[in-house]
Amino acid sequence: MQRNAAGWGNGLVGVIIFSASLPATRVAVGGFTPLFLTSARAVIAALLGATMLLALRQRRPAIGDLVPLIIVALGVVVGFPLLTALALQHITSAHSIVFIGLLPLATAIFGVIRGGERPSPAFWLFSGIGSLTVAGFALFQSGGGSLTGDLLMLAAILLCGLGYAEGATLSRRLGGWQVISWALVLSLPVMAAIALMSLPSAWSDIGLPAWIGLAYVSVFSMLVGFVFWYRGLALGGIAGVGQLQLLQPFFGLALAGLLLHEPVAPSMLAVTGLVVLCVAGAKRYA
Repeated sequence: MQRNAAGWGNGLVGVIIFSASLPATRVAVGGFTPLFLTSARAVIAALLGATMLLALRQRRPAIGDLVPLIIVALGVVVGFPLLTALALQHITSAHSIVFIGLLPLATAIFGVIRGGERPSPAFWLFSGIGSLTVAGFALFQSGGGSLTGDLLMLAAILLCGLGYAEGATLSRRLGGWQVISWALVLSLPVMAAIALMSLPSAWSDIGLPAWIGLAYVSVFSMLVGFVFWYRGLALGGIAGVGQLQLLQPFFGLALAGLLLHEPVAPSMLAVTGLVVLCVAGAKRYA
């Protein structure tokens, strides 16, 4: 019971940190190209992760861990950040949250495929209702989007769900922060080369908000959030704790309205209440 509670507590902290990722990315792409933003955030986070690994003298992953770590890197270090940054050139951060509402379901599905979990039918009912509620609400109030942006977000969600499930499974052996740190280190050579090739042509044209956005997604979205998130998934279960992501859109919508002045419907509180009930039901039957 204590282990399960710790998992849900860590997962909630991770979700809160991730909630600001899309608004921060939206701000950052106002000054940086999506390619540079994706590579730069990975490089910064990789250097921080490598420092922690060296300072705390962590053992190297086994040969059998390399393929799962590569999957984690492709999913959450490269795939999700790049595809969302590209998508946010076509859609608002509020509209992108339509797809974030589908992420818990994707994570649960990959938790079954890659993590060997077997949630009950009641869990899938609550997960499905919660996902449809979030996606439907966000779609209704987001003001529409574009086909290109929507397809990019859908691909990002699939890759992210796979990266979450793979990382959580691996965290049971290596530890949560170690998994994301090693995944970042593995991707460092490629991401550093991409960053150098996509350097901004004029640094003086980049405003302070873009720098703040880059700093947030580099330190918090790419590293600190995963320390809590992977630990939460490993302790509390991938499918169950993954349902906490249903709350992420509402944190994100609030931030989008507060920081970016994007329209947010007042009915958010009522829908949030329904989603909380779905998360509680999913937790009960996970």
